[in-house]
Amino acid sequence: MWTLPLAAAARPRPDGRSLRQARRALLEAGAPPSGLLDAAVEASWQRSLAHGLEPQGRSAGVPHASAAQLRRAQEQRRQLLAQARPVMEFVHDQIRDAGQIVMLADAEGMLLEALGDTGFADKAARVALRPGANWLEQWRGTNAIGTALAEGRPLMVHGGEHFLERNGFLTCAATPIWGPDGRLLGVLDISGDQRGEHRHALGLVRAAGRMLEHQLFEARHGAGLRLRLHGRPEGLGTVVEGLLALDEDGRILGANRTALELLRLPASAVGQWQLDAVMEQAVAALRQRGGPQAVEGTAAGTLWARLDGARRGPSAAPVPAQVKLPAPRDALQQLDSGDAALAQQIARARRVLDKPIPLLLQGESGVGKELFARACHDSGPRAARPFVAVNCAALPESLIEAELFGYRGGAFTGARREGAPGRLREAAGGTLFLDEIGDMPLALQARLLRVLQERQVQPLGGGAPVDLDFALIAASHRPLRELVQQGRFREDLYYRLNGLMLRLPPLRERSDLAGLIAQLLHDLAPGRPLTLAPALAQAFAAHAWPGNVRQLAQVLRTAVALLDDDETQIVQAHLPEDLLDDLMLQAASAPLETEDLRTLASQRMQQMLRDCHGNVSEAARRLGVSRNTLYRRLR
Repeated sequence: MWTLPLAAAARPRPDGRSLRQARRALLEAGAPPSGLLDAAVEASWQRSLAHGLEPQGRSAGVPHASAAQLRRAQEQRRQLLAQARPVMEFVHDQIRDAGQIVMLADAEGMLLEALGDTGFADKAARVALRPGANWLEQWRGTNAIGTALAEGRPLMVHGGEHFLERNGFLTCAATPIWGPDGRLLGVLDISGDQRGEHRHALGLVRAAGRMLEHQLFEARHGAGLRLRLHGRPEGLGTVVEGLLALDEDGRILGANRTALELLRLPASAVGQWQLDAVMEQAVAALRQRGGPQAVEGTAAGTLWARLDGARRGPSAAPVPAQVKLPAPRDALQQLDSGDAALAQQIARARRVLDKPIPLLLQGESGVGKELFARACHDSGPRAARPFVAVNCAALPESLIEAELFGYRGGAFTGARREGAPGRLREAAGGTLFLDEIGDMPLALQARLLRVLQERQVQPLGGGAPVDLDFALIAASHRPLRELVQQGRFREDLYYRLNGLMLRLPPLRERSDLAGLIAQLLHDLAPGRPLTLAPALAQAFAAHAWPGNVRQLAQVLRTAVALLDDDETQIVQAHLPEDLLDDLMLQAASAPLETEDLRTLASQRMQQMLRDCHGNVSEAARRLGVSRNTLYRRLR
């Protein structure tokens, strides 16, 4: 679905006269003469017209990022940029002194980075072909970047094929960049003056795109189980090979574009399909034989395959975890079990651990904000000093001030005779973590702000001010910016706390559930090969987890406690009743169930019927479904 047909790549470009004729026909009749334009260009012209663009005009309100917005976009796409820069430098070496530039845009059409000829870059900047500009078709009409995003395939747009005539001096070749999870990440583009020689630009940018996708795959799955594919044995281990990331059961966890094309798989196969559904040899057989081997019965005929990252041979013991766990380097690394969004936040936090920049953690209850804060402390230069956590929502309002700032003996009724230093002073040299800061009373917010500004605290009851030295991390499940707008949180304190804001994703949005479960089971029962039953693993993957990681950890902790000594697989009997009811409802409402989910739902309903002595109405009430739904499921 991504391959550019050879005929289209070799097709001669229409001359200026033909393009003017096609443009006139488009404006007058609504369509150019058949066969005059490349199909992708013709479709893009139609879309440009539908967006309200005029060939001789300029679109109003074209978005262009400010310097700060561009920096934020680059920060959010740090992993893509890190892998893309060496590839862009390679391409730049190939086009040096050719009057061309190589650019990277994100999936929303924003240009993130550019390298190349300074003279042409200045000329290109006149039409906003520079970082920060947005080149989606709706704003710029037909162009290689926007049209490659719209078409989802490599293509070239030359001269007058650009819908806006002001861009007609350009010739551009672009290819989409797909991540190992099947998502479109952006576009790699080579642009130059249309009067130059650019016969190989499309081939070069396609090769560079494959190289970048190969690097993205290795960065994500290089430590796991990988299947390499190619039509020739010599192609294995090169940048033109197909790559699949697999779990020990043969489920496809990741794939590069070449592998999906070779096996004729949709991008949706990633995370859903099993290898044995598309290849005759499953993981066990590939591991058994070892080394490169011919695989029959694929969509592309015979392919050569090699399985890397797995133990081979008949004596190899099965690997119990669903995901291979890398050896952790520090506390933050232990939190990274494969989710890209969380990994990005970890990388951002790591960059400021040795700097006097406060962290503000936002996220739903249960996502692990305190765990993240403690990992930041344990991974930073203050790891040997105290980590002091204060839950601002759990302290009575009358005690917060004394708890935080300390007091002299006899400062108030009930005060200890010897006084107390306060949590701020206890954190000396280490890290102070203020959890649920959004619940702190406004009056206390003012004093906390003053303490943070002056870096001194005066205990209640008087006494000399005491200097403070600690790293500050605050957290809240409440949206603090909204609280500021509502007048419920001080704006000046918000900006004092918000040196770097990190939003931790809820569990339902994370892609690393299997790895997280494997890590939690390993922590709960070190050395014991525990796994989830397949039906439960699938039900867990579809569950919304309103309590997030905290709920998942508690469920697994209970399940491990209920296991017999000789049991290694968690099944529904080991789960709490309320979660079983939720999973049953989830299975009952799912329009497309698998056999495992149907089995789980059926077992739960049969058990409830037994508990209710065959009373269908009572069983339906307890399960939270209608009698008709229960009857239908039982049938």
